[in-house]
Amino acid sequence: MTDIDAGAGAPETQTGAEAPGIRILAQFVRDLSFENPRAPDALRGGAAQPQIELGVEMNARSREDGFFEVDLKLSAKAQRDDGPLFVVELLYGGVFQITGVPAEEIEPVLLIECPRFMFPFARRIIADVTSDGGFPPFLLDPIDFAGVYQARKAQTDQQVGHA
Repeated sequence: MTDIDAGAGAPETQTGAEAPGIRILAQFVRDLSFENPRAPDALRGGAAQPQIELGVEMNARSREDGFFEVDLKLSAKAQRDDGPLFVVELLYGGVFQITGVPAEEIEPVLLIECPRFMFPFARRIIADVTSDGGFPPFLLDPIDFAGVYQARKAQTDQQVGHA
């Protein structure tokens, strides 16, 4: 899930000396893919509603300059019985400065709060690219990043327990 040095960029907190803070230094599209394999036939209306498969992944790593890099990967595949309509994958990145957060709490901040800041921008990119592909804008529902983080953490803990 993360490749972070818990001490990097996470200064030790003193008794109330520094309030926790997150500063977004940059956001960018690292990778974007859109496939519309059955165009223009798939663009005709009147067919059944497609089945949608969604994927969400978050990763974070510390940087040598003391900042943190966070990646949010969103994928969506729309499919009907006769085949795929579209496939979109977005790897959206951000660089963050985190202050006033104890080292043991940095991972949840990076994998819950940072993606929460990035999500509206990534959501808009996916809506725009599906619209540009000839479909109605695909608007992702809000994501519970805390729930995704906790589920992945439990899965990782379970795998470690079995090893």
